[in-house]
Amino acid sequence: MKSSATPRVQQNEAPPRKVGLLATVGSVLMAMFGVQSSKARERDFSRGSPALFIGIGIAMTVLFIVVLVSIVRLLLRRAGL
Repeated sequence: MKSSATPRVQQNEAPPRKVGLLATVGSVLMAMFGVQSSKARERDFSRGSPALFIGIGIAMTVLFIVVLVSIVRLLLRRAGL
């Protein structure tokens, strides 16, 4: 009787789930602030969609710039400039 050196993969194991939209947004936010955990980063790189991360990253960057410009305009208007 021969024993196999490689372990058997069970047939009923579910494939790893993709990273959802909310998890992607959360990961992008954490990455923007520089506080993302290594566990989340590994999950994102192994199961995430690069196109989704890029799209959300661009959208959040544009939103951040719009918010900053709006705040500066509001403050300048209140200062009478």
